Amino acid sequence: KCGACGPGYATPLDAMKGNCALQGPREEIVYVPCIYRNTGKDKPDYLATVDVDPKSPSYCQVIHRLPMPNLRDELHHSGWNSCSSCFGDATKKRNRLILPSFISSRVYVVDVGTDSRAPRLHKIVEPVELFWKGNLANPHTSHCLGSGDILISCLGDPAGNGKAGFILLDGETFEVKGNWEKGEKMPSLGYDFWYQPRHNVLLSTEWAPPKVFADGFNPADVERGHYGSHINVWDWSTHRFTQAVDVGKGSIPLEIRFLHNPDAAEGFVGCALSGAVQRFYKTEKGDWAAEKVIEVPNKKVKGWLLPDMPGLITDILISLDDRFLYFSNWLHGDVRQYDISDTRRPRLVGQVFLGGSITKGGAVTVVEDKELQCQPEPFVIQGKKVPGGPQMIQLSLDGKRLYVTTSLYSGWDKQFYPELVKQGSVMLQIDVDSDKGGLKVNPNFLVDFGKEPDGPVLAHEIRYPGGDCTSDIWL
Repeated sequence: KCGACGPGYATPLDAMKGNCALQGPREEIVYVPCIYRNTGKDKPDYLATVDVDPKSPSYCQVIHRLPMPNLRDELHHSGWNSCSSCFGDATKKRNRLILPSFISSRVYVVDVGTDSRAPRLHKIVEPVELFWKGNLANPHTSHCLGSGDILISCLGDPAGNGKAGFILLDGETFEVKGNWEKGEKMPSLGYDFWYQPRHNVLLSTEWAPPKVFADGFNPADVERGHYGSHINVWDWSTHRFTQAVDVGKGSIPLEIRFLHNPDAAEGFVGCALSGAVQRFYKTEKGDWAAEKVIEVPNKKVKGWLLPDMPGLITDILISLDDRFLYFSNWLHGDVRQYDISDTRRPRLVGQVFLGGSITKGGAVTVVEDKELQCQPEPFVIQGKKVPGGPQMIQLSLDGKRLYVTTSLYSGWDKQFYPELVKQGSVMLQIDVDSDKGGLKVNPNFLVDFGKEPDGPVLAHEIRYPGGDCTSDIWL
């Protein structure tokens, strides 16, 4: 029985089929952090529970809101107290959502086990705990470990300077144990990470020092070398930084994903500013390298911040069968699907435009485009013209539904998409052809966060109670 085998699934393919799951392959609810920071409203961020079951009378509605007890946290990414890395341990349950605050540096632990449709606050890890016990701040990615502990990557020190490091939380008490990393040699920047014990490695990426990106993007900071350009390699067993893989100055490598097969020694990282997807891999010598396998060309434009507009790849994920790669171009406005059966030669098989900065009738004129014959039409769904562009993505376990939200980070939303901040973001769903490839927007699915009770809000990452494609790691 499922209850005897611990949280998650034995293998990625079991997860795809819904074997031994708390919730089968068809998700019924999702959790979405909603942010009020930088919107002009003095309201706390909250965790929204959204009904995504088409058979439900409350389909596409927010059915519960859990407000945080503080203002201006900037909820961002989330993770689990336990997942498939703990499969086989019947003492573990996936019943707590770990919710770091990107700006305040608080970590909220949310009880989603007592009532999954109405989460409640379980514990708050105050910023001072991260500051004093780890000399770290600005927590970002949270992954559960097979040991039962929780690992959270950070971007800076308490003063806002860039600093790569990891906070270790006790998986039962949620007390800060201290730093995961050891040794004197450290990367100067941090962001996302993924670990792969079978190859004794943890890989992390780089954004920028928090005080550099906090209030917006200044192109001059790229030239000054303030933005990330490396995949950083850590020895999993000794917790030491061993290698920096250069992916180009100021390329800003953000979300990083290993293939789900735990034997695989390769994966992909999306580089926001260079518009490239890099394939990283273990070499015959045993170190790590990267090669560019996808490039989204910049568009030459008028009426924008710069004469060249990058796609700005901001989120990336891989289907559980390691067959398809998905990513979002937040500025250009499209979501793409690539067949990665040959990981060195991804093949574009699906693409949809969901807004963005280059739509017809807007302030930006495209004067040279290596991909499109003309500017795309504004994206309208159920009579609503959607502001902003596609940003966070999450794939259903069975690989047939891709969910999308449109907020990146409130400070950059405000700069690049003022209307998004005024109107609130949306959540959309794309139907996926998981056989031949192909993407099609579901016209019946729209969650409009502009209609929230306290006013428009910025919705970010998406999580399912039963696990998803971007949080579970198999050992």
